[in-house]
Amino acid sequence: MVTTDTFKRGFYKGITTFFELSKILVPVYIGVQLLSISGILNIIADFCTPIMSVFGLPGEASLVLILGYFSGGYAALGAMAVIKLTGVQITTLAIMVSIAHSLITEGAVIRKLGVSTMASITLRLLFSFVMGFLYNFIFG
Repeated sequence: MVTTDTFKRGFYKGITTFFELSKILVPVYIGVQLLSISGILNIIADFCTPIMSVFGLPGEASLVLILGYFSGGYAALGAMAVIKLTGVQITTLAIMVSIAHSLITEGAVIRKLGVSTMASITLRLLFSFVMGFLYNFIFG
């Protein structure tokens, strides 16, 4: 049964989560928007277009992957909001970032477990690329 206390706790946790996510999403969104306005995003996109086309993605999506691989999924979401993408492209990026996200942070955790960090990162990136390619091949 939902009581006023349950509602208050849920509301407080929801607001807290909103502000925590905003600390990541808003600065990344603004940063990518500034890159777009300044033309730097176009330079990055032109350079990365041949590589990203293998996954059916525009060159701008390379920034989403870099942010996702090193910062995490929320940073990737902030960058995705600025770039015009189709549903298939968004799903491709989501698959790739889900497989290999927060590589530095999780690499430290992997090292503590006694597993080779480089082997783990290499394997996750490899599977990320393979799944991005396969998803684009099947649905793109």
